[in-house]
Amino acid sequence: MIKNTLTIAGVDPSGGAGILADVKAMSALGTFATAVIAALTAQNTQSVTGILPITPDFIGLQMDTLFQDVRIDGVKIGMLGHEPVIKMVADKLEKYQPPFIVLDPVMVAKSGDLLLEEKAVSALIEALMTQAHMITPNLPEAGVILNRRAPESIKEMYKVAEHLHALMNHSRESWVLLKGGHLPSNDTIDLLFNGDKMIEIANPKIHTKNTHGTGCSLSSAICALQARLQDVPEATRQAVAFIHQSIAHADLLTVGHGHGPIHHFHKTWQNEVQ
Repeated sequence: MIKNTLTIAGVDPSGGAGILADVKAMSALGTFATAVIAALTAQNTQSVTGILPITPDFIGLQMDTLFQDVRIDGVKIGMLGHEPVIKMVADKLEKYQPPFIVLDPVMVAKSGDLLLEEKAVSALIEALMTQAHMITPNLPEAGVILNRRAPESIKEMYKVAEHLHALMNHSRESWVLLKGGHLPSNDTIDLLFNGDKMIEIANPKIHTKNTHGTGCSLSSAICALQARLQDVPEATRQAVAFIHQSIAHADLLTVGHGHGPIHHFHKTWQNEVQ
């Protein structure tokens, strides 16, 4: 049975991040992707020039209409932008209880533009982190969530992963994937933690400017693979490997003049790209 996955996020017209990247990742990894649009952006590989929120009521209507008809095997949450939107999404997820929720706490675009209101951070923590089965913050996002500076070493990452996990729901298994790509190192080390075991996932760092949408795509890849495999550590390892290869092949694409997108279809298109 082919699994159905859902992304709830914003639209990046350049296709490198947001819902378009999510759908690409979910599709490349063998699930049927659905989407609820939470915001529109005017965005390219260099900047975000505008954000147009979708009303919370219409987001709720999208979710009701979808869940009443389509079996959803996994949900990824990305850019929501505003507190009322966060609360609406949280209410609907509480109602429909999807089997797996990955929360990517999107706060800042690759260009440095803010994608989440500061006053919405507490709602993200209280309404969505407590429902999520997994959160996937990078180091700056972890710092914002915990109201402290971002970790600057692997040792500090261990402590931060523990503190993040303490904010989640402990009535069932929950996971933190703390992404270490911002550390100055020749390797990227991510930490996967469930309150008991801490798993290091390491890959050599790829030096390219074309990493737009990496976080969006990773959380979507985890969502898709978890829906298929029902094994969080294995789904995460495979998702990280998929993203690593998508970055490794990113320079085959020529999209924009800033931070270009990663190559989600590097396996599918490999015989067609010369």
